[in-house]
Amino acid sequence: MSVHARTLRLARLLLPFALVALLLILAPAHAAQPAAPSWSQLSPQQRELLAPLERRWDRMPPVRRARLALLAERWAGMDQDQRRAARERLARWRGLNEERRALRRERWQQFQDQPPEQQQRLREALRQVQQLSEERRAQLRREWQQKSPAERRQALEELRGRQERDDGAR
Repeated sequence: MSVHARTLRLARLLLPFALVALLLILAPAHAAQPAAPSWSQLSPQQRELLAPLERRWDRMPPVRRARLALLAERWAGMDQDQRRAARERLARWRGLNEERRALRRERWQQFQDQPPEQQQRLREALRQVQQLSEERRAQLRREWQQKSPAERRQALEELRGRQERDDGAR
């Protein structure tokens, strides 16, 4: 199988991981949460961004306050393009039903459980997928969805075997 075909197969596998990674950038569910600040402990920029929440801030659960404070801090450091992309990711996340969200969280955890070398390979494959045209990605997605579960398992096993051979050659 050609390098291009291998890359495309790997890219099909990584697309769900990529989506989860992008969505969770705004609200990392698995990151250690900092201490929950009181309203007076927020920076002026954070208070400005979170102003609609001021009245109920101190009644919010500490985990939520910490997450919102972190998000406000990140938001303040973003340029307009980054903010636009973040809004789009958040809108997509909100559009998912709870089952799809749970699946994406599970896939994100699977990614996090991988060794750093494997995570790097997955990130590189994602970059390659992102360089494909939207039409080509849609075509690959359709081809994958048309495969039976047995065909999908076989394709995954072949891919894993190639990865193991490639790792052994390094």
